[in-house]
Order: sequence, then C-alpha cells, then structure tokens
Amino acid sequence: MKIFITGCCGFIGFNFANFLAKSNQKMRIIGIDNLNDYYSVNLKKKRLKELNKNKNFIFYKIDVNQYEELKKLYKKYLFNYVFHFAAQAGVRYSLINPKTYIENNISGFFNVLILSLEFNIKRLFYASSSSAYGELTKFPLKENYILNPKNIYGLSKKIDEEMVSVLSLKKNTLCIGLRFFTVYGEWGRPDMFIIKYLNATYDKSKVFYLNNYGNHFRDFTYIQDVCKILKKLIYSKFKRQNLILNICSNKAIKLTNIIKMIDNLTLNKPKIKKISKHRADLYKTHGDNKLVKRVAGVNKFTDISIGLKNTVEWFVNNKDKIKF
Repeated sequence: MKIFITGCCGFIGFNFANFLAKSNQKMRIIGIDNLNDYYSVNLKKKRLKELNKNKNFIFYKIDVNQYEELKKLYKKYLFNYVFHFAAQAGVRYSLINPKTYIENNISGFFNVLILSLEFNIKRLFYASSSSAYGELTKFPLKENYILNPKNIYGLSKKIDEEMVSVLSLKKNTLCIGLRFFTVYGEWGRPDMFIIKYLNATYDKSKVFYLNNYGNHFRDFTYIQDVCKILKKLIYSKFKRQNLILNICSNKAIKLTNIIKMIDNLTLNKPKIKKISKHRADLYKTHGDNKLVKRVAGVNKFTDISIGLKNTVEWFVNNKDKIKF
C-alpha cells in the first residue's frame, strides 16, 4: 500500500505519517513539505528527522504549487491513498497576508485534487477546518449546516469543499473532507494556544496574551485520536462518493479552564496579559462527532486531562532540544 501525505512536516501531517509508518511496515509512506517559515523551521526539521527513522518513509521537498513535480510523484508511485494536509495555517495571519491562502489553500489544493482524480486515487482525504462554519450559534455544529466563514482561512477551506463537489462528479476517486477542530498534542504548533502558553510558562522573558480575557470555548481534539480515526477511514466503507466529517471530541471547553489544568500540571504560571477579542477569532467551536464515530467505528476519545498531561510531558522533555 502506497500512501501520499502532503504537509508531512506540519503538525497533523507529521503525527499521522509517523503513526502510519510505525503501525504497519508494509505501508510505504511518501511525504512532501516545503518547510516554509510561517513558524519554526527548526521544529519542522526535527519532525522530519523523526520521520526519517522509519525505513518505509520517503521524503521530497516539494511545494503543492509545483504541479509538474507533483505529477512526477503521482506517475512514479501510483499512490493508493492521498492525505492532503499542506496548507497555509493560522486564522489571524490570514488578515495580514490573505494572498498566501489563495495560493496555497486553494491553488495548491486544486493541483492535488486534479492529479488525484486523473490518476484514479482510491481515496483523497483533505484537511478542511471548523473555521469554515464561521460564527454560528447552534451547537454542536453538524456537517450539513450552511457555512458562513468570517475570515479568508475559513473561506479557503469552504472553497476547497466546493471544488471537490464540482470537479469530482462522475470520477472514481472517493473524496473525504476533514473538518478539524482545535487539534492539540505532542509536536504541536508553537503559534497555537497550548504550546504558546507552555512556551511562556517556561520562558519568563515571554508574556502570554490571553485573547477575549480567556472567554473563548474550543472543541479540543487530541492528535493521537486524530491519527487513529484517519487510519480507520482508510478501510471504512462509504455509501457516498463525497463526504464531509467533523474530526472533534464533541466537548467545548473554556480556555480559562484549560489554563488551570496546565498550571496544575506544571506547578508554574506565565506572565499573562488579558486583551480584548481578536476580530479574526471565533467565540466558540463545538462540533458534532456522531458521523465520524459511526463511519470510522470510533467510540472513545482521549480525556482532555490525559491529553494535556501527555502534551506537557512532551514539551518539558523537548523544550531545550527544539527551538520553537
């Protein structure tokens, strides 16, 4: 079995590639990444170093906008499954540099989609986001709700889903959109809440800026749960050609409660400056996970207390080795 993973040095892409490579030596994992500097290149290289320990993993430094280079890989390996995670991340950064979201999240995904359809890939799994819902108020959010994104990042994900619904008609490739909800855990992104908070906790020169005074709610989803779900989806049976799935724990937790839990684990506190709500942020995310539980055959999700404990332990053991 040959599996292609784009964005393999990103947070979700790395963890899933590493999880798959270790779980089945017969799988051949081919990963690409452009190793851009949106956040720590050093962290991405550390992830790649971990991936390269797997003999069944092969890496290429390729950008998803390099169409001809991508096509060469599709021809060479004739992938069975594609997992597309390469994208410009970050909701707030989308207000500063919207162009990169058009280039990477829309044009880049178009290349992966077209090639996957052309080469009759069995299944294309692509990353969407809870940001595509926008500021809805009826919770938990269900896959059939009308999307109303409030920033270019969420809009780019909505457009990706619409491209699939139009371009994949009458094609053999099954396309599954994955709406991720606040994924956290080991090897997490330093621009996201939990790792950013831990950075400030252990580096007293830093100040942690608590947006909306901590009154946000997020549906935190542990990375190891995500990896297990994605692997099960490779083998799951689907009745429809195209499907959208919420990847979430179905529990909305207030950020101030997460802070208390982390403080209890670290026995430490960072310097905190409370600030007003950022205009790009959503007040609350809370997804319904009934569909993914049924399709993937997953019933249990890791309790936030265990996921946070694992994340904190990983961070403490690696903070001096990785320059975030």
